Amino acid sequence: MVSEQENPAKIYIRNYGCAANIADGETISGCLSKSGYQIVPNEEEASILIYNTCAVKTQTENKVISALKNVPKHKRLIITGCLPLINLKRLSKEVQWHGLTGPSPGRIVVNVVDSVIKGEKSTLLYNDQKPSLTLPHGDSSRVVKIMPVCYGCLGTCTYCCVRFARGHLRSYTIEEIVDSVKDAIKSGFREIWLTAQDLACYGRDIDTDLVELLLNIDEIDGEFLVRLGMMNPANVMPILPELTNIFRSRRFFRFLHLPVQSGDDTVLKDMNRQYTSKAIREIVADIKERISQFTLATDFIYGFPTETDAAFKNSLSLLRNVKPDVINVSRFFPRPGTTASELAQLPLSVINDRGRTLSRLSVEISTGRNMEWVGWNGEVIVDERRQSNSLIARNFAYKPIVIKTNEDLLGKMAVVRVTGHHSSYLNGVLAHFE
Repeated sequence: MVSEQENPAKIYIRNYGCAANIADGETISGCLSKSGYQIVPNEEEASILIYNTCAVKTQTENKVISALKNVPKHKRLIITGCLPLINLKRLSKEVQWHGLTGPSPGRIVVNVVDSVIKGEKSTLLYNDQKPSLTLPHGDSSRVVKIMPVCYGCLGTCTYCCVRFARGHLRSYTIEEIVDSVKDAIKSGFREIWLTAQDLACYGRDIDTDLVELLLNIDEIDGEFLVRLGMMNPANVMPILPELTNIFRSRRFFRFLHLPVQSGDDTVLKDMNRQYTSKAIREIVADIKERISQFTLATDFIYGFPTETDAAFKNSLSLLRNVKPDVINVSRFFPRPGTTASELAQLPLSVINDRGRTLSRLSVEISTGRNMEWVGWNGEVIVDERRQSNSLIARNFAYKPIVIKTNEDLLGKMAVVRVTGHHSSYLNGVLAHFE
């Protein structure tokens, strides 16, 4: 911790990866600022660099490692996030660093910085952290508050390395989360993102569940909207009727992120995903029957070692059947320590061909889904600046609508008309704003 007589070290923080990692970075920033350190907006001004890393995919790991290797030698480097616990061997071999922590370090990061300033090499690697929600935050948005409700998961997916870094499920209590949401609303935030490695398994370690949490949040007074994070379909199934009812409330965006990963039952079994393609069809059919104009996002992996031609066709068939609005496509790469990394890999030519086919279908489906919104008129919340003269707004289904305006509308409600569509967003014109 910096004393009042000392010149505080200037620190730059760079975040990679998921919403939970961004929230971790905000806590890192807040804790260091509270301890007297100065957070600066660029690397040039800083004497200490903190890279809050992600390594869920090989491509991401390569990108992060490349950035770490390019850190100027006269800067002191602290690496946090998932990478140190996913691939410490590679990190130690290729990168010169001064401090290491695992993800979600909370106040621990202050101890690491203190040690590094003293010239000590500090390593504090844990995968069981659950920093208090009351810790200070250096928020990256004035509209959106990212709120972790739990860390870790209950899964044992054969391809996933994140569980080695994030550990087993650790949930905050409903009271802790509700109090944090109330504080965020009082501070002026208009969107709350509830985030987790698997939001659907929230509370199973503390004798409650996600539905109970959402019912409590729905009772909070104030003008705000809630976006729910990624959920493993296996953990959605037991709470599906109650969860679908939750989406009837105007408080919650009608948006669900279900990472399906494959449409083939054999591949799903080999991935240890604990559900079938039929279950996915039933989940989506049930939601669409009861909730109109709903946005479904999903993730698909192509090139898994046991994915045959027939299995890949089953994935394409499932996508054509459920027609997700958002399809995140990822190539399989063997990750350190995972069971799937021990399997024989498919030929690169086969993998690349499937990637192109899946990407084309994804764009086709997403474009078609977005085309259905052209002509829609309604209320949106403006939550992001895209460029100097354009903003991104979200409607009740969390559809991104780009509007051209020089008005400062961040955090405000507006009425827009959708005039055009693309595969990943809509275009709109402003009709009215608060």
